[in-house]
Amino acid sequence: MFKLFTTDFWDVIARLILRNKIIILVSIVIVTFLFSTKWENMRFSNTEANLLPDDHEVNITYNNFLKIFGEEGNLIILGVKDSTFFTVEKINTWNKLADSFKDYQEVETVVSIKDLQKLIKDSDNQKFKLQPFIKDSITSLSQIDTLQEELFKKYPFYDNFLFNSKTKTVRTAIYLKKDIVNTSARKNFVLNELVKKIETFETTNSLDVRVSGMPYVRSLNAQNIVDEIGKFVGAALLVTSLIFFLFFRSFRATFISLIVVSIGVMWTLGIIGALNYEITVLTALIPPLIIVIGIPNCIFLINKYQHEVKLHGNKVKSLQRVITKIGNATLMTNVTTASGFATFILTESKLLKEFGIVASLSILAIFILCLLIIPIIYTFLPYPKERHLEHLNKRWIGGFVNWMERMVKQRRITIYFTAVILLIVSMIGIYQIRISGSLIEDMPQNSEFVNDIRFFEKEFNGIMPLEFVIDTKRKKGVMKLSTLKRMDELENLIVEIPELSKPISVVSLVKYSKQAYYNGNPKFYQLPTSQENSFILSYAKNSTSNVNLLENFVDSTGQYARITTFMKDIGTDKMERIEEDIQTKVNKVFPKERFNVTMTGKALVFQKGTKYLVKNLAVSLSLAIILIALFMAYMFRSGRMIIVSLIPNLLPLLVTAGLMGYLGVPIKPSTILVFSIAFGISVDDTIHFLAKYRQELQANHWKIKVSVYGALRETGVSMFYTSIVLFFGFSVFTISNFGGTVALGALVSATLLFAMLSNLLLLPSLLLSLERNIANKEVLREPSINIIPKEDEEA
Repeated sequence: MFKLFTTDFWDVIARLILRNKIIILVSIVIVTFLFSTKWENMRFSNTEANLLPDDHEVNITYNNFLKIFGEEGNLIILGVKDSTFFTVEKINTWNKLADSFKDYQEVETVVSIKDLQKLIKDSDNQKFKLQPFIKDSITSLSQIDTLQEELFKKYPFYDNFLFNSKTKTVRTAIYLKKDIVNTSARKNFVLNELVKKIETFETTNSLDVRVSGMPYVRSLNAQNIVDEIGKFVGAALLVTSLIFFLFFRSFRATFISLIVVSIGVMWTLGIIGALNYEITVLTALIPPLIIVIGIPNCIFLINKYQHEVKLHGNKVKSLQRVITKIGNATLMTNVTTASGFATFILTESKLLKEFGIVASLSILAIFILCLLIIPIIYTFLPYPKERHLEHLNKRWIGGFVNWMERMVKQRRITIYFTAVILLIVSMIGIYQIRISGSLIEDMPQNSEFVNDIRFFEKEFNGIMPLEFVIDTKRKKGVMKLSTLKRMDELENLIVEIPELSKPISVVSLVKYSKQAYYNGNPKFYQLPTSQENSFILSYAKNSTSNVNLLENFVDSTGQYARITTFMKDIGTDKMERIEEDIQTKVNKVFPKERFNVTMTGKALVFQKGTKYLVKNLAVSLSLAIILIALFMAYMFRSGRMIIVSLIPNLLPLLVTAGLMGYLGVPIKPSTILVFSIAFGISVDDTIHFLAKYRQELQANHWKIKVSVYGALRETGVSMFYTSIVLFFGFSVFTISNFGGTVALGALVSATLLFAMLSNLLLLPSLLLSLERNIANKEVLREPSINIIPKEDEEA
């Protein structure tokens, strides 16, 4: 009985594959068809990426807020800043545009200039009533002058809500129904109705309308993700197939590789559908990743087949040896790559778990497809022509291999010195890395909707909602004057923070009520005294219209109040300082035994999620290193060999981290992925090199130098080919409109290039320098996994 993954095992696998060609191909077609039936289950995410686990304190606080006040991210803002706006025609058309949105079933309410109401004191009935600033429409310039005078000077309640009194920027607020905010109905409304209507309005009226708000930003951002999937897959196929063809100069080999990776992409999409996962900004990267990772598998298998055919000319024997000789090494390289992704499964973030599960399963699937399809297809094809084998004798490849060999032989000290310098410089750079919790930093910076976000940040201090919930711990505690005064103190602090907009709460409404009580005099826009409070409250209780205004700021029991402000797109460091300042004020103003004040909102949840992921980065990367070290231990049964194999792969990660520090690339959800992905892939080269090195040791009677140089010559070409494919393959992500995806592609590409040089120069140098310590029978003791058979000593 043979052991798993030994030479005998792979001999049996080779015979099974080559003798059951038709059955295997039909099975692949059936499985592909079954996966295709699951594509209909795929859906694009309609919610923001929540990077925190469901039971995290920040998520619990946010969900409690939603239970009390409902969805907060349902506001779409239209804005216009134009010197010609305040004319009869343009104000009326602006109001008509706002009114037209009221007819849509997705819209809950619309608030424009025409909808603004004056709070008027009705002394006869001892109540407040609402009176519109504009009754029907504007008919004269004198009405416009009156409107500006009232809005910009007399009624501070509305200032910074629908207009900026300093810059004369005007806004319209569209509130979507809360139950559609996280559904496809929101996206359909924004893309199919709102955007088209705005474009028509701009053309007709020669006005530049700015649009923003979380539903709008999320919809356009999600559409960009959808558009980029096809672009990435196409670019990855084009780049990798072009490089593949330049190496092999064979349309046949290129076409076979494209078939394999295309089926791999189909399986990946099927896995996403079968697991009922949403396509997020992370899972959208997996199909092109499978192409980039799958092509190197094809290179190793096809290159080995052509090498064998050239040696002895027997096609069937060559195909059997391809499976027998490198099947196990290819399995281990794919397992290590999958392990790099699989470490994300162990995090508590749902987003990362799904990414890790789909990516690791897809990588194992592409390995199986490569191992089955490539040998089977070549059994049906004729013997390779001489021109298909020419690449094996290219002079420049030979020159590259000779250069590596000379460096390892003659410049070992230079290699070590360079490695140490890189390590020191990288460590300095690592201390300069910053953490970014920016919600829009990764969005397409040149896009119109990001420019609109910047516009509203400048005019109104942001569009990302930040909420404060005040729990008075007793019913009707909010409307007590002492509570309102405490809330007013907190709001005064918020006003002083330049990164936050003017807050909106019940406090503003009470101040507006006092102003109305004093016949609209703006000097009385302030909280009432205890004596005034009883009179004003008696008016408010008789005003049914006032109840609707309260609903948004106070819950039905009167125990909870909310203060809503909007935040600029600021980094994690600034946000933490703001949070500390606000918490200090809260602790001072709101006694803990009487109040419970919490800060929440989508922007805060995202920033906390970024910091949470950074903590998980060290965990996932450590797990990847430990897991891969265990694979090395299982293969080589030597502690020294584990250390020797890990050093050349850890150095590129440190160099990349140093580059991030020097180039100002922050740690964020997209760049966090770089390290685990790059480490899992770069170890593949180490495994291929050490696998061949082990074979050479056995063939050359434990002679270290001869074995190292033999392994370098044999594996150097394939490692160079695959590294170049991976470099340019990951580089396709730099064509993305998303900054995070660009950084991911560039950083992984750079890391893998460093890793190739490290594995071809530093790894053999370490083996030669430590030859006395590692040249012992312990290294060569027959492991349970025999990577390469003892025979087959030829190059």
